[in-house]
Amino acid sequence: MVGGMFLAGLGCSVPSTRYLQTDCWETLQSAAAYHELNSRSQALLRKVLLGKNGIEARHLSLDRLEDAFVQEHDVLHQRFIRNAPVLATTAAEQALEAAGIGVGEIDAVLVATCTGYLCPGLTSHVGERLGLKPGVFALDLVGLGCGAAVPTLRTAQSILAAGNARTVLCICVEVSSAAFYLDDDPGVLISACLFGDGAAAAVCTASSPKRSRAVRWISAASDLSPSDRDALRFETRGGRLRNILTPQVPALAGARVAALCQSMLADAGLHRDAIREWILHPGGRDVLTALQSGLGLSGNDLRHSASVLRNHGNMSSPCVLFALRSALEENAPGGRWWLSSFGAGFSCHGALLAVD
Repeated sequence: MVGGMFLAGLGCSVPSTRYLQTDCWETLQSAAAYHELNSRSQALLRKVLLGKNGIEARHLSLDRLEDAFVQEHDVLHQRFIRNAPVLATTAAEQALEAAGIGVGEIDAVLVATCTGYLCPGLTSHVGERLGLKPGVFALDLVGLGCGAAVPTLRTAQSILAAGNARTVLCICVEVSSAAFYLDDDPGVLISACLFGDGAAAAVCTASSPKRSRAVRWISAASDLSPSDRDALRFETRGGRLRNILTPQVPALAGARVAALCQSMLADAGLHRDAIREWILHPGGRDVLTALQSGLGLSGNDLRHSASVLRNHGNMSSPCVLFALRSALEENAPGGRWWLSSFGAGFSCHGALLAVD
């Protein structure tokens, strides 16, 4: 797919409340929910929160960490309703400012999330908060999980290529703390220790940006593996979202991302040495290790992803755009960059970028 799209501005937003992993462990020990777990689960929580898992802190939409253990479905849903529109709007405002584009120039808005459900969707709330024009095309994307960023941007590219818009605003927002859950399932417990809240936005245009480095969308592709669907997904239990996270996920990510990258580079007639920067979703320490092995990368190649994981945890869909912003802020060398998001499904997505 030929490009015809530029990422003219990026914005990122997190809740103001930041908690160290050690803070989480100290608070957890006094929670009734912790003492209802078996000894193996308690040991696992201690290992993940206090061990070297690549995460130092997470931003969570919680005034107090104790609120994480209030798990009534109405409370969790209200947490999403209260925080997702704010995070999404703040990221969008930053992206618009970075692009030097006014709200009135937005022709379409796309919002992806998997940690909550609203009808009308988040586009209605974000459109109202931003003051988007009434005729804006609004599309809510759900069920894409951690991998949502690339499919959302591909949708924007299609809208631009069809001539139906000149400027598209894409937003990925997740309130993971609205889906925290504690029981004796190891995957559920690990999820509660890894995930954070945040939002990222990209202003996509048909012409080169006014202010920022030119990040041109060259091509994109996806690999869907429904046979691995049960390895990573959400389920609903008792009215609450509950993350299913299995030990197979790092190996799946490493193999699928490597295969997709090889295929895309072959289609583009490029050798992997042509890629100057690697922008990868930081699903967790073990995921990054698998990606490094599968793609034959160095630790330095993963510095942007590792930095996002260290400072924010796994925020799901916004993560890869946080990593992209990190590379741009570092003024990383121009040339061909490869960006990959992946997650529930099991789904894997990649995009080839050309950066000035």
